[in-house]
Amino acid sequence: MVDLQEQHETVVVVAGGPGDGPGRRPPTIAIPARAPIIAADSGIDRALALGLHVDLAVGDFDSVSAAGLEAVRAAGARIERHPAEKDATDLELALDAALVFGPRRILVVGSDAGRLDHLLSTLLLLGSARFAGCEVDAVLGSATAHVIRGERLLSGDPGELISLFALHGPAAGVTTEGLLYPLRGEALEPGSSRGVSNVFASPEARIELEHGVLLAVRPERSTK
Repeated sequence: MVDLQEQHETVVVVAGGPGDGPGRRPPTIAIPARAPIIAADSGIDRALALGLHVDLAVGDFDSVSAAGLEAVRAAGARIERHPAEKDATDLELALDAALVFGPRRILVVGSDAGRLDHLLSTLLLLGSARFAGCEVDAVLGSATAHVIRGERLLSGDPGELISLFALHGPAAGVTTEGLLYPLRGEALEPGSSRGVSNVFASPEARIELEHGVLLAVRPERSTK
């Protein structure tokens, strides 16, 4: 069990929602040792299925299984219950709770299936200015997403797809290295498909921008 009063390099937030579904391999996710695990409502069940020890459970608990909630409670998790009628999703509340640890990185683990509005909400939430002080990554089913502010270096497999989307406003001065279709100081607008379906040309890609926020989406998880 981790000390919830300490600061941690990485905090893991496990989101609720549907599972990986029949015929899909359970995800292999690299969880840093001793990283606090925060589960958002039915993210408790996902965390348990992944063999993770939940340190903090957050939400109104309207979708987690009774057995799952009792299991993490019995294992010593702190329970932070919110009313069903609230102004934020369970995931947003869990991400806010993650900030208390002062992490350098937040890793979200969730699903790429289920309700479209929930998935869109999750992707927009990842790029919220509240989390600008952290490196934010997400493993959502078979996909991986990275929030990019300033500059990031990403490892991948040559031939792997990657798409770049501007979040919450234009992304200016976007420059890439290591991608098949380079961008050189270009602007990406929200709603534009200009950054869709790029490809890793080498095992490493550098993506930088002068202003704004990008979301890099990799539809099939890399082995890196």
